[in-house]
Parts: sequence; C-alpha cells; structure tokens
Amino acid sequence: MKAKFNIYILSIFLLISFSCDEKLNQFPTNAFASDTFWTSETNAMIALTGLYRGNIVYGTQVVPTDWWTYCGIVFLEFATDNSYDRRGDNSTYNRLTDGTLLPNNNVVLGYWTGSYRRIAIANDFLENIESATMPVDSRNRMRAEAKFLRATQYFYLSQFWGSVPLVVNTLTPDEANNVSLASKQQIVNFVESELLESIENLPRYSALAASEIGRASKQAALAFLARLYLGEREYTKAAATYRQIIEFGDNIIDSDYKSLFYPANENSRENIFSVQFVSGFAANALPQHAYPAMSSGWHIINPTGSLAEAYGFEDGSPFSYDDPRYSTADMGANRDPRFRDTFLWDGTTFGGRTYVCHPDSTQSVDQLTYSKQATRTGYGLRKFFDESFSGNLITDYGGNVPIIRYAEVLLGYLEAVMEAGEPITQELLDQTINQIRGRMSVGLPPITETNADQLRPILRNERRIELAFEGIRLWDIFRWGIGGEVLTGDFWGAAFPNSTRLPQVSRKPDPLHRWHVTTKNFRVGVDDKWPIPEAETNINPNLLQ
Repeated sequence: MKAKFNIYILSIFLLISFSCDEKLNQFPTNAFASDTFWTSETNAMIALTGLYRGNIVYGTQVVPTDWWTYCGIVFLEFATDNSYDRRGDNSTYNRLTDGTLLPNNNVVLGYWTGSYRRIAIANDFLENIESATMPVDSRNRMRAEAKFLRATQYFYLSQFWGSVPLVVNTLTPDEANNVSLASKQQIVNFVESELLESIENLPRYSALAASEIGRASKQAALAFLARLYLGEREYTKAAATYRQIIEFGDNIIDSDYKSLFYPANENSRENIFSVQFVSGFAANALPQHAYPAMSSGWHIINPTGSLAEAYGFEDGSPFSYDDPRYSTADMGANRDPRFRDTFLWDGTTFGGRTYVCHPDSTQSVDQLTYSKQATRTGYGLRKFFDESFSGNLITDYGGNVPIIRYAEVLLGYLEAVMEAGEPITQELLDQTINQIRGRMSVGLPPITETNADQLRPILRNERRIELAFEGIRLWDIFRWGIGGEVLTGDFWGAAFPNSTRLPQVSRKPDPLHRWHVTTKNFRVGVDDKWPIPEAETNINPNLLQ
C-alpha cells in the first residue's frame, strides 16, 4: 500500500497551481498567498509535497518536464550507448550526443526548466516556512528537505551545464531577466554546503515511518553528496561519504533484482529514494511508452546491442557471439540473470504473450524494421514492469522509479576507494561489488581482481548493467570522459544470422549479422557540456556561455 505521504499529492491537484511558463524570468511564482496560507504545519506539508512534485507531469510526455519524471530518468538513456529512441535519429534525445546538439534542443530546455521551477518553489518555501506554526523539530526537518531538494537540482545543473545562475531567493521578473552566471565551482560549493546542512536535520532511512515513504533521509542526502564528490573527482571525500551510508546499516542489497522495480517491492530497503507514483491518481505512464506493440505499447525504448553485449554469461565470463553458450534461438540462455530481467528479445514471453521481433516476421506488429511502431534494435524493455499488470497503460500503473539505490552506493564506494589510490582488498570487493553480483537472484561468481587498472573496466561495466535505464549512464560517460570512445561510430542491435531479410534491409552490413541502428559522432569538449537554452539567452544575454 502506498504511504500516507503520497496522499498529499492528491491535495496538491486540488489546492495548488504553479506557473508552467518555460522561461526563467517567469519563475518563481506560485498560488500560495503568504498571509493566509503559511499558518499551519498541515499547510506547510502541502507546500512541501508540491516541492517534491516539482515539475513532474503525470501521464505521457514528449520531452522531460523534470529530472524525476520517468521520462527524465529512463529516456535520458537514449543519449547513451544503452538505448535508442524509436522516434529516430531526429529525436532531440539522440541529438544530445550525435554531434548535432544546439541551444534550441527541447530536451535540454525541459531539464533546465524543471530544475529552476523546483528551485523557485524551494526558495519560496524556505522564505515562508518560518511563518507556519509547528514544532521546531518539524520545521527543521522540512527546511532540511527543501534544502536537499534544491541542492539536487543544482547538482544536476553543475554536472550537465557547469556554470549556471545561482538563485537562492524569490526574484522579481526584472531581476530574473538579468541574473548572471555563477562559476561551476560556486555551484558545487553551494550544493556541498546545502547537503551537509540538510543531513544534520534529516532522519535516517530506518527512522522513516510507513506514512513517510518518499521523503528524504540522511542516506538520500549523503548519496547525492557522494555523487557530487565523484563528479568532481574528490574521491577521498566520496569514499568517506559513501562509508557513512554503509556504516548506518539501514539499507540492503535485495535478494531479488527484478522485483525492486515492481510495485509490490518498491519499498525495499535497497531503494533509498524513489519517484513516487500512485495508480489512478499520479500514475506512471512508462508502460504506454515502453510496452511492445503486441501489448498496446509504443515501444519507444529500444536497448542497444552494445548494452546487451555488456552482460556476460552466468559463470561471470564475458559475452562472445562465438561462445557455444550463446544461442541465437534464445538470446537470454546462459546469461547473467539480469539480462533476462532487463530485456525482451525475439521469442521470449511478456505478459503471457510471445514477443516476435525477427526481421523476417513480416506479419508481427513488433517486427524489427525502420518503419513500424516497434523495436529498432531487436530488443525491448522488460525492467520496471510487473507482467501481471493488466490495467490502463497510462493511468493505472503505480510502480515507483528509483533515483538512489543501495547498489549504486556500494559501486560508488568501491570506485571512490579505487580512484583515491587506496589498496583494493578482497574484503572491500566482497563488501561492495560482490554483494551485488552475489544477490540470490543473480548468483554470479565473486570478483577477485585487486589491481586498479584491471578492476576499473570490470567495475564500470558492472555499474552499467546493474543501473541500466536508471538515468545514470550519461553522467557516468561525461565524468569518465569516455564519450569519444562509446558514443562515436556505428550502433548495432541484435544479431539474426539466419535471417533472409536482414541483409537486404539493414542499412549497413555486419559480419555478426546484427541490425544497424544508427551512427553517432560525439564531439569531445562540446557535447559533454550542455548549452544554456536559447529560450533563456534570448531573454537574458548575461546567460551566454
């Protein structure tokens, strides 16, 4: 059952209406009248729930309205080597990393707008919370939550743009039209300070009542702080911060990987902080976008062959098309179990139906082509979906989407220790990466490599497959500086060596008989830093980078 905290979302629909204009100068305004609204803890909670919601729009979207919509998290993988947008090469997600990124990109504008909308709400909240009558502890906690939420937005802005306006109070339209850029270091310093302050007054994860699921904890703030340190290559600080989460002992690696993303287990202690969805009221419409055509979905999300090939065999050895354990008839056979929990492939079942995407299957609605509303890679997405679900694909699915999982904490801790130059011990490996690989539903052999140069690619690959489609991959590519390596050249889908049609219709031939998906030309030093939206610089030339 969804927690009581989520019920406040319903009140938001009825009691509050924030401005939706996509210009920085139109923020920050909201519908709260300070002299009549900010009088009680109940009203403050309503305002806080509005802050948690931010610019999340329930239902289907074309581009993200917020970092924490399913669109903002899962669709960001389109810009990586993990996934392809069925809408084609002209998709503005694809243009983020294919060498054609421009300041008028509507995806960039969507994330920018979502961040500054939430920042504006947070500023208003922090300016008015003192007027509400409530216990001191409640006020301190709410202030900490507002600071946490504001800091997360500046984290994203610092990592994807670098130098952006630092707005910490409500602005008049004229002031907003003339804000100047703060340096990236100023933004980073602000995020660090805000998160450190919020940690002091946030409860531990274990102290969250059932009615408070969805609210921030110390662990959520520490995880974002550790992310910041990783992004800024302050590895010693990152390791120490991750270690605090581990030493609390509140979180676990769940025994069942796939159920972490199902409504029945979405409150697992592995999921530290998640986007909250409620069936029928604030539903997650990802099924409509991602389900295959046979299940009335739009099949927008298409995992790449590159990602599929990153999953090794069940004994932990790397994948190879030449390995006799690889089966063209069953691509999931003998593989890392997370492959089967993440992908749909030709001949597998989904919701009791057989998924047919073979390029020769001309009568199938899911046939691999460049034209049908079906797969563009020969793969579909299974992760996030409880196949027993039978409701409306837009309005009835209530599954949460994780923002921070304990698995990311453990992998981040290992990376931080390794990159800080500290010794890698078997004890450390068993505490981190081997916990993840060894979860009951996965059962892969433990990693024993302690040489940092040899461990680094193993760890990065583990991070890629464990966190696939959770909105982490593009940030990892940027901070590791590997865009020129993994986002350049041809991208391929599944292999169909026995297809008679593929050689005639695939846009490029491939010795491995894989379907050609697209070609990218990532510009190192250009595409790893997003431009400030043209809609903003047209109003305020001070924002020109």
